[in-house]
Order: sequence, then structure tokens, then C-alpha cells
Amino acid sequence: MEVIEVSVVIPCLNEEKTISNCVKKAQESFRSSGMNCEVVVVDNGSTDRSVQIAEGAGARIVREEQKGYGSALRRGINESLGEFIVMADGDDTYDFMQAGSFVERLKEGYDLVMGSRFKGKILPGAMTWSHRYIGNPILSGMLRLFFGGFVSDAHCGLRAFTKTAYHKMGLHTTGMEFASEMVIHAMKKHLKISEIPITYFPRLGESKLDSFKDAWRHIRFMLLYSPDYLFLVPGLTIFGISLAVTLKMLVGTFYFMGRPSGMHVLIFSSLFMILGWEIINIGLLAKVFARTIELEEDKFIEIVVRLVTLERAIVFGGVMMIVGIFLITYIFYIWYLNNFGFLDQLKVGLFALSLIVMGIQTIFNAFLFSLLQIKH
Repeated sequence: MEVIEVSVVIPCLNEEKTISNCVKKAQESFRSSGMNCEVVVVDNGSTDRSVQIAEGAGARIVREEQKGYGSALRRGINESLGEFIVMADGDDTYDFMQAGSFVERLKEGYDLVMGSRFKGKILPGAMTWSHRYIGNPILSGMLRLFFGGFVSDAHCGLRAFTKTAYHKMGLHTTGMEFASEMVIHAMKKHLKISEIPITYFPRLGESKLDSFKDAWRHIRFMLLYSPDYLFLVPGLTIFGISLAVTLKMLVGTFYFMGRPSGMHVLIFSSLFMILGWEIINIGLLAKVFARTIELEEDKFIEIVVRLVTLERAIVFGGVMMIVGIFLITYIFYIWYLNNFGFLDQLKVGLFALSLIVMGIQTIFNAFLFSLLQIKH
């Protein structure tokens, strides 16, 4: 029995016009290079003749009941026999004749090889103006901003990887965000990534993309996997500005556009200071969770985990509460000296209450912080 070296996995949903060409091109690509190849077509609920046509062209059919691009690809990859995996859509927009060069790059030692439509050629009618100049550049740019790397076309459907690298990635998503998840996990697991310019062709069948819904799924996924940008950056910004305004108003008058601010500004700054502090805490918890499930290695969070023990965090939160209680006691003392008459200590009172609330937040978050570090 011949050993299968390469598995070409094609997700399929009503692609009867193009699936035969995709299967035959994939077979020819590896036949010419002398590698044993199988083509796995994953039917994701087709209601046309896609399955019969693919089978007739020589593909092995796998069925996946759970709807979704990621679900279909995960099923096909899990059931593939080759150590080298090539994936691409079944709409004939990607040239399977280029698949051989992707596997050759894997043989050079790379773990993931990405196609790049933007470094290659996008034929007229293959991609809408909004996708080409707005959607894809923004999403790929966000991925580079959040996670680093150099990938120019993070949502290209033509890519190849080793079975070993795939298992290291540990992918779980079921929808179109599967494309982002693969790149993000590859970078977080420090896998070797390469890019190959490709040609992108117009599709013949009906597009399965829902532009806004799919774009949001990609953005949501990237944000969830980037606690720095989702939590820490906004939290530090909100807390820093609010703390500065609050402290300024405690010792004097805060001027905005040349006008002195009133107590309402202090109320807002105090509330936003508490909000910012809680977002920072959530961000740290998210990073600890990512470390615990071995999603990422972060030197910063390693230092935080080493320095911020449960006991130290409780003491820190307790000190915040004690300072707040001391300030409230001071207010009562001033009130007592005034024979419980007129009292002008609202600024100090708001700051004291803010410290008490943030102290309580710190203590409870410290327990959760420690809980998340328990490995089962």
C-alpha cells in the first residue's frame, strides 16, 4: 500500500460547477512532482451534485454535519492521511497547480506556508473593491498590530502546514475565523511561517461570505486573543486620565477649555477611575488564563505572577481600603469639629469611596487571579 505524503483538504458547500476542476488540478499538481497525494472533499451539507462530481473525479468524501468553514476543515484535516496538508476552497478561485510549491516550502523546514493574494495577482472580478482595499487590509493589519509577524494576507484560503504543526496549534473555531485562529496560534506557538505569492481567480458559483458578519467574527476573535488591546490598553488609558483629573481636583481646580470644572467632573472621573481599575484587573486575569492554558508565553505576565501573590494582593487591596476608611474618618472628625453643621468635604469623600471600592475589587480579583493559576 502506498504511503500518502500529501492530503489536499477542500471544504465544499454546493460547488458542483467547480469542484471537479479543483480535485483534478490538485491531483495533477502532485502527480507531476512525484508525491503520493489524496484529495479529501469535506461535504458541509451540499444540496446539489457536488458530492457525486467530486467522488467521480477521484476525491475521498468526508461529511461534516456541523455547519461552518472551520468545522469542515477541522474534520477533513483530522481524517487526512498525509503529513503535509494543503487546504483551499472548492470554488476554483485558488490555483491548485501551485500546491506543490507550498509543500516544497514545508520540506524546507517551515511549519505553515501562507498564500498571499496581495503579493501576487488578483484578477479582475475576483475580489470586490471593499474586500480588496478595506476589509482584508484592515483585518490583516489588525492581526499584525495585535500579534506581530509579517503575514500580508491573513485570510487567504490557500495554505499548507504539517500535521505536526496543526496539532501544536490546537484549533477550535467553527466559522470563518478559523483562518485567523490558525495564523494567531502559529505565531503564539513560535512556528516557522512563510508566504508565497499566488494568483486569485474570479469564482463561478455563489459566494458563501457574509461580509459584515464574517469580518466581525474575525475582529471578535482577534480581540479575545489579545487581552493587551482589549483590556489593558483601554483600562490603563481610562484609569490614568481619570486618576489625573481626580487628583488635580483634590488639590485645586481642573480647567477644561479655559473654564473651571464643577463637582460633576469629579463624580465622573471617580467612577471612570473605578471602571479603569476593574478593566485592568480583567486584563491581567485574561493574560493569566492564556498562560495557564499555554496559549502564549509572556515575560511581563511571568513577572506579574511571580511578584503578585494572593497575600500581597490582599494586603495591597486592604491598604487601599484602610486609606479610604481613614479619609472618611477624617471627614467625620471635621464634621464633629463643626458641631455636625456645614460640611465641605465632598471631594475627599468621593476619593475615599473610590479607594474603598478599588480595594474590594483588588481583593476579590486576587482570589480569582490565584484560582486561574491552578492547573488541572
